[in-house]
Amino acid sequence: MISKKIINQIEKEAKKYFINASGCHDWTHIERVRNLALKLGKKEGANLQILEIAVLLHDIGRKQEMKSKGKFCHAEIGVKESEKILKKYKLNNEIVENILHCVLTHRYRNNNIPETIEARVLFDADKIDLIGAVGIARNFLFAGNSGSNRLYTGNEQHLVKSTKNYSYTKGDSCLLEYELILKNVRNKLLTKSGKEISKSRDKFTKEFFRRFKNEINAIE
Repeated sequence: MISKKIINQIEKEAKKYFINASGCHDWTHIERVRNLALKLGKKEGANLQILEIAVLLHDIGRKQEMKSKGKFCHAEIGVKESEKILKKYKLNNEIVENILHCVLTHRYRNNNIPETIEARVLFDADKIDLIGAVGIARNFLFAGNSGSNRLYTGNEQHLVKSTKNYSYTKGDSCLLEYELILKNVRNKLLTKSGKEISKSRDKFTKEFFRRFKNEINAIE
């Protein structure tokens, strides 16, 4: 068992990494992912204490990644910073390894596969926050903060065929993020509960971008 006192202390430490963070990855994102993850975790039989700590720590490297314009992987940075934090609490090695595994494997754009139920639940909760009304708003913020100052570039259909990562460049846009990631999020989810809870958000996201593209082309 991990005491609530320890979880609260870890939360206080994690919050320090989000001071002046971008709105697309600030502490409100952590709060939403925590609510989603605990909801999914109960249905999937996850260890909720391990899961909650993993949620609190999963994006502590994000601010550094965004500052570097993507030169560093926030999941890898997050593992190193999480190790420093977790050492203070003398948790058993198995628990620590699971938490670090969750942090490392939550990222959509790397090749690390979530293997524990806690890692799969965190992955799903984090990805579900990419879609729906909040997810769309976050992606416009992300594109703007990354260097693109346009709603769309008009070059999305060409760029989506490329294997190049356009995040943190002027070629990025929320419409490109949709074509590359958002429209496929639900198909990438790993848990039955995640797929179910994401259904309405996925539908809303696809309808929004269908209309968005129609309005660009004056199609009513």
